[in-house]
Amino acid sequence: MIKSIAHLGPKGTYSEVATLIYAQNLEAETGMETELVPYPNIAQTLLAVADGRADVAVVPVENSIQGIVSMTLDSLWELDGLQIQQGLTLPVVHNFLSRGNSLEGIKTVYSHPQALAQCQKWLDKHTPEARLVAANSTTEALQVVNHDPTAGAIASLRAAQLYDLPIKEANINDYPDNCTRFWVVSKDKREDGDYVSLGFSFEKNKPGVLVKPLQIFAENHINLTRIESRPTKRSLGEYLFFIDLQKKDSKKELNIALSDLSSLTKTLKIFGNYNVLNIDYSQCEKLSI
Repeated sequence: MIKSIAHLGPKGTYSEVATLIYAQNLEAETGMETELVPYPNIAQTLLAVADGRADVAVVPVENSIQGIVSMTLDSLWELDGLQIQQGLTLPVVHNFLSRGNSLEGIKTVYSHPQALAQCQKWLDKHTPEARLVAANSTTEALQVVNHDPTAGAIASLRAAQLYDLPIKEANINDYPDNCTRFWVVSKDKREDGDYVSLGFSFEKNKPGVLVKPLQIFAENHINLTRIESRPTKRSLGEYLFFIDLQKKDSKKELNIALSDLSSLTKTLKIFGNYNVLNIDYSQCEKLSI
């Protein structure tokens, strides 16, 4: 049996790096063969699992510098039946790739909006006159960069090797401890794990509407590790809320909290129970081309 794994493509993205390491671990633990399937954006990556075209998806959810990846949360809310199986934390080291002779001659810089934002200070200092062009991924525009010496891109070491592009400057992150958290998502439900992610909406947003849900978790001594709001897209000022929490050894407090929360909300979705694997950068460097 071959397990198909969807990810944001094309080859060389940080999503592909995280997916390759997940696939290697899965093959080592289970002996199962895997096939990586790239998709042009995060929404299509998750839709592939929802539609049954892929068994698993690996998608970015949060960056330590730029925060939440909104498309992942929005898609997970809109698509039914998807469950988080595992979390992956990947160290992100950005590099500036170009065939130009010098940084002074760079007129255009391509990359994913998150990567551009994570290197904004470096770009302002070294390529202040360059036009920044957002792409669907860090590798989408590398073919253009390979044929234009006035263009550059921000991408991974693996991308530089895959597309045979020189690294003009390595490790250009504005902050050294840059990392991105990914979720491994499938249709299978997992009952164990140290973390739980959920989302909920209210019948009507009004002052203090979020106080009671937060009190429920506090009263049951459950630690919240993240809380985000996203617009419902129905009306200005209406929001969905997403929460990550750490489970206690006993499931009793969590079950009580979720039962109480369900009575307060219009829609409550439990996205999954899971553990988080912290990936070391040396694992990224060892990936074969």
